[in-house]
Amino acid sequence: MKRNRNVKIVATLGPASSTYEVIKALVEAGADVFRLNMSHGTHDEIRARHEIIRRIEAELDSPIGILADLQGPKLRVGTFAEGEAELVPGADFRLDLDETPGDVTRVCLPHKEIFDALEPGAMLLVNDGKIRLRVKDYGADYANTEVVVGGTISNRKGVNVPDVVLPLAALSQKDRKDLEFACELGVDWLALSFVQRAADVEEGRELARGRAAILSKIEKPAAVKAFDDILAASDGIMVARGDLGVELPVQNVPPIQKQLVRKCRAAAKPVIVATQMLESMIESPMPTRAEVSDVAGSIYEGTDAIMLSAESAAGAYPVESVRTMDSVAQEVESDPTFRQVIESSRRVEHKSLADGIVSAAREIAETTDVKAICCFSHSGRTVKLVARERPRVPIIALTTEQHVARQLCLSWGTISSTIGQLDRFKMAVVAAARAALSEGLAQEGENVVVVAGVPFGTSGSTNILRVAPCDERMIYGAEPD
Repeated sequence: MKRNRNVKIVATLGPASSTYEVIKALVEAGADVFRLNMSHGTHDEIRARHEIIRRIEAELDSPIGILADLQGPKLRVGTFAEGEAELVPGADFRLDLDETPGDVTRVCLPHKEIFDALEPGAMLLVNDGKIRLRVKDYGADYANTEVVVGGTISNRKGVNVPDVVLPLAALSQKDRKDLEFACELGVDWLALSFVQRAADVEEGRELARGRAAILSKIEKPAAVKAFDDILAASDGIMVARGDLGVELPVQNVPPIQKQLVRKCRAAAKPVIVATQMLESMIESPMPTRAEVSDVAGSIYEGTDAIMLSAESAAGAYPVESVRTMDSVAQEVESDPTFRQVIESSRRVEHKSLADGIVSAAREIAETTDVKAICCFSHSGRTVKLVARERPRVPIIALTTEQHVARQLCLSWGTISSTIGQLDRFKMAVVAAARAALSEGLAQEGENVVVVAGVPFGTSGSTNILRVAPCDERMIYGAEPD
């Protein structure tokens, strides 16, 4: 489906967006990929949403990406005898494995792995960082802390441990069940939560067994430190600014976001910027100016995709939220400054023949009257290399693999489509011209750049570039001269 923008929009589905009518309206408003949040909703509810998406995809004859977001290990305190307690700064507070309901002096923390990893002076953050506890001393089953920032602590509030790498399994038993369910359902991307190391990604990949691409959510300081290794092990990245902003000083998050986006682009791997992008639109039909600036800033950085969470899942204005993102994206990308920023941040990467070919395709498109870059790709890798270049013309991705076409819905500037098997490059040129004409990207006699690899169907074989005219005879099956 042709959009009047390059950045992609990811919309989370939930109670406010579970019907056929709303989901189709979200697609028409601009959603390219749907996020199924495995933290909320039953398997039956998630299956129903998946079926609706695939039904709409078939009706529109255009691929739609689906991302299943796994919950990840959740760390929480136990319960309190009175439901809550008021912690005062400077007071002592104990965390232990005793399941007796807590009070103002102590509470259960039923996660022995936290005690195993603690260090003196480590910070424990409760309830999204609203309460901060500093570790004074600890043992195998307890930690004595000082209340640094007090407040009301209540039953089962979440706990973050930013200062240490926790010896936690990357995937809980719930995650493993959800992962298998999502893969059997046929999702295109799996998002792994609270990744700390590359080994966490490899564990998810091993369980997925090639049935979905793996996207790592960066939301812990440990993940930022190990980012290069995590990026190398992942197919894509999500900059999940919610928990990242809890575990790090908030002023650290914007530069980290910029650094991670640039590294993802250099690696030719799609990156999503997420969390609180249009938060006020959960309750308001209009965003704040600061939120619009945040969305625009992410687009100027060159991110592949921007994401809505509660705005589209549980808010009062899901369709308006997508429409607002779409409008902001179109306005930003029409700004001459946008091209200046994008092109000044381009990193020259000529490590392979494919790198050189996609760079040449972009330069040809920018210096001649070429209407689109048409890429034939078995795995999607060539398309992502072209997207890394951030060309001024649309990228048409042609693949024989339906799951690859859907995965590429997350890649910047890409219009993806499935085609039948090809055995000659001449037929690839025919297919490219047909696609450009049918999408309305080129007219009779106008040129497109065709990038492909011979032999066809072999990953990593990109070795041909050709400038070809769009001949209307191709629509009726004739081959070019």
